[in-house]
Amino acid sequence: MRLLFAGTPEAALPSLDALLRSRHEVIAVLTRPDAPVGRGRRLEPSPVARRALDAGIELLRPERAADPGFLARLRELAPDCCPVVAYGALLPRDALDVPPAGWVNLHFSLLPAWRGAAPVQHAIWHGDDITGATTFLLEEGLDTGPVLGVVTEQVRPTDTSGELLGRLAISGADLLVATLDGLANGALVPTPQPADGVTSAPKLDVADARVDWQQPALRVDRQIRACTPDPGAWSTLGEQRLRLGPVRPDPATTGLGPGELAVGKHEIRVGTATYAVVLGEVVPPGKRPMPAADWARGARLLPPARLT
Repeated sequence: MRLLFAGTPEAALPSLDALLRSRHEVIAVLTRPDAPVGRGRRLEPSPVARRALDAGIELLRPERAADPGFLARLRELAPDCCPVVAYGALLPRDALDVPPAGWVNLHFSLLPAWRGAAPVQHAIWHGDDITGATTFLLEEGLDTGPVLGVVTEQVRPTDTSGELLGRLAISGADLLVATLDGLANGALVPTPQPADGVTSAPKLDVADARVDWQQPALRVDRQIRACTPDPGAWSTLGEQRLRLGPVRPDPATTGLGPGELAVGKHEIRVGTATYAVVLGEVVPPGKRPMPAADWARGARLLPPARLT
């Protein structure tokens, strides 16, 4: 089939690469416009845009997918199917109606669980043991279309959202190619999503990533892992904001109040609503990540130091 691929972030690259190796032809790539990055806020192309440029594929970067110029070019290209991986914007009906085989979305959850922008983060935060990826036909509802294929993935006890997404991006790429093969062969029949088990996974922002030490240790652990690497878990010590890496629950240490720091020679513990957690990396303002013990020595913490 002739394909127009839509995607934007790093997680979409395994799928684009797999499609470029497949028997299908990628005739164009749709991605989000260049975005400001870094302290200088310099405009940079998306990871998918860079890969398309390297591969010499036509690149479409409309401000909105409803732009008349984009819709006209989409009709001119006349793709058979449009695979989508984390494109990052809603597609209008005028675009959805163009490819005869539809727009096939790869979503990183087992639908109808975790519909929305941050399925991997919510799966970790809520303590799911199993997650996965789903291919389905896009329609105007949010991740509501009929399912074409599924792959499952175990959530490991120490997974960050970045680590889990990395594995799903690879297994999901294989699923996407298999789905397109099945559509081309006429072997796949879309299955409506069940009405039960629907959960929502809205995007996490910086406020969501502030660690709530009033929660039990296991929930603190899941919150921090869910927010790693993005949007980045954080807490404050006095007026100083600290970014935090994953922690290790320590059921043997009790008696610390929520956020209370216990400074040891090699380990730093923080109290929660249940037992303590051991801090991993800490990123002070304007500095690089460092082991928590190194940070504590430099900070010269005095009791009763507390993270809030």
